Amino acid sequence: MAESLNLASKKSGLPPGSLVHVGEVHAHNNIIRVIDYSKSAISNQTIESIEDLLHFKETDTVTWVIIEGLTDISIIDAIGQQFNIHSLVLEDILNTHQRPKFEEFDDYLYIVIKALALTDGDFNISYEQISVLVLDKFVFTFKEKPDDIFKSLILRLNNDKSQIRHLGTDFLAYVIMDTVVDEYFTLQDTFDELIDNVEEELLSNPTHQTLNTIQRIKRELIFLRRSVSPLRELLAGIQRSESSLLNTHTKRYFGDVYDHSIRIIEAMESYRDLIAGMLDIYLSSVSNKMNETMKVLTVFMSIFIPLTFIAGVYGMNFEYMPELKWKWAYPTLWAVFIIISVFLLRIFKKKDWL
Repeated sequence: MAESLNLASKKSGLPPGSLVHVGEVHAHNNIIRVIDYSKSAISNQTIESIEDLLHFKETDTVTWVIIEGLTDISIIDAIGQQFNIHSLVLEDILNTHQRPKFEEFDDYLYIVIKALALTDGDFNISYEQISVLVLDKFVFTFKEKPDDIFKSLILRLNNDKSQIRHLGTDFLAYVIMDTVVDEYFTLQDTFDELIDNVEEELLSNPTHQTLNTIQRIKRELIFLRRSVSPLRELLAGIQRSESSLLNTHTKRYFGDVYDHSIRIIEAMESYRDLIAGMLDIYLSSVSNKMNETMKVLTVFMSIFIPLTFIAGVYGMNFEYMPELKWKWAYPTLWAVFIIISVFLLRIFKKKDWL
């Protein structure tokens, strides 16, 4: 088992096609799960090595192989040798920083797609690369870690009346992609709710936490755009493909996934515009609050400046100041203070400064 690398830049200097896992290392064992099915029968098992798959080549069934975990390089290497997969494709499977894409070969198709999911607790999105190899009788799915993303799909396969059981590997590849893209709509609903809440906070009582939320959404949208935007090109490539592995009937289903991806991409673009607008609103709101505070302080300063001036004059220790000896000097001075204050307050109120 080769050492895993966190960054693709650390592969610098290695020859093309070098099989090195690049990505996060998850704490679990590598699992090879095999679902073999036909119209009338289905089997679901876990195997120890790729050599256990070879007898499925002699059958007329569709074999779906799910590899969960990419740290065991020997599994990927064995698939390449037994099924004649190009070394550069194997290298891309192991590099989990790939851009979603579609590549067409003589005997197989290679698809890369990103699975997105919300983690528990605070708003946080997890990203997982899913690579799919589509052959004549086999579909290989490579995942970074075990999860339940294909649980509903496996339940559908157990139904002998399911359309998947009656069609080939291309239709299974479509259903896999459709399952992944459908999860994007759950994420879209969460974005809608979160952005609505932020907008309400901006209009009522924006705080520093509001700014943190806006920045977090903005950061996630950048990663989402990298993961979702290439889907348009990917699915358009599938529809243009003339590969014998893709049935014309199945291409229409891929067109439905294309429509879904366009909806998601347009939603992401609208969110980006909304977040930019909300950031401007937040800055304007903070600026308005500061202006209101400065206006109040200015009003009080305008009131106390003439009072301070009078107090400063009579605080001078000159001996011949006639007002100092007057009997009613003190109450008169307070009357002057009150009259000046009331007069200025009325002026400020008339100008709508208060």
